[in-house]
Amino acid sequence: MTILVVGDVVDDISVLPLEPVTPRTDTRAQVRMSPGGSAANTAAWLGFLGADVRFAGRAGADGAVRHSMALADFGVDARIAADPATPTATIVLTLDAEADRTMYVDRGANATLTSDDVPASAWDGVTWLHLSGYTFFDPATLGVARDLVAEARRRGVPTSVDPGSVAFLREVGPAEFLRWTEGVDLALPNAEEARLLAESSGPFIDHDRLAEHYPHVVVTMGATGATYVGDGLREQVVAPRVSVLDTTGAGDAFTAGFLASWIEEHDPQRALAGGVGAASRCVELRGARP
Repeated sequence: MTILVVGDVVDDISVLPLEPVTPRTDTRAQVRMSPGGSAANTAAWLGFLGADVRFAGRAGADGAVRHSMALADFGVDARIAADPATPTATIVLTLDAEADRTMYVDRGANATLTSDDVPASAWDGVTWLHLSGYTFFDPATLGVARDLVAEARRRGVPTSVDPGSVAFLREVGPAEFLRWTEGVDLALPNAEEARLLAESSGPFIDHDRLAEHYPHVVVTMGATGATYVGDGLREQVVAPRVSVLDTTGAGDAFTAGFLASWIEEHDPQRALAGGVGAASRCVELRGARP
């Protein structure tokens, strides 16, 4: 059973200040460059967890081979098109004292993804399609994302989507995103994204309202754990206490851990545990990959 992941591939540049930031002059910091991108991170974690996974995306001519090799290290069948004119996407992440991050995004070649980058051969043996919200949020690739969902439905392949960015979700509005992702089988928002999609006020998340739009919904809640709603069930798993070094990629790791189990067994409790386990492992590491 092959999982097809389509979407963003990025060069992550993470900056961890080693002392109080001093504006307009020098601050000692630990700076690291590593492969990233929500969709590519999910594919990497899926491969690391032993799933049969294929990734399709687009990078600059400088990065297509490099990123393909980085994913292949985790057993991913990576099919990354090389854009001759646009550089590989870049994100600068600044980490704060709580190991949370602020991101500065240049989508680069991700914005030039076309349907031709996901040819018919990429669908061979595919039993699940996963997309990140970034492909929907970019007007240049929205049509590609919607076409992929339609093609999956035509082939009888279930789909999942991780909204990925509360800032971009606010910008387009929840109603638009729900319309764009109509027909998706599983949504995996974090708590903030879930409140926005369900138009919830205060800390309460209206899971049932989300379930009106997607047959299966999983809401991740950071250190609290995660909740599943679907098939008339509501299940929750609490996250273990771990030492958090970097939260970058934690949601992508959770998605991979959940999907790797869900596709095999369709057991929400075990899938939640798989997601929480992968995310907990991720936050103990520097960077977004295993």
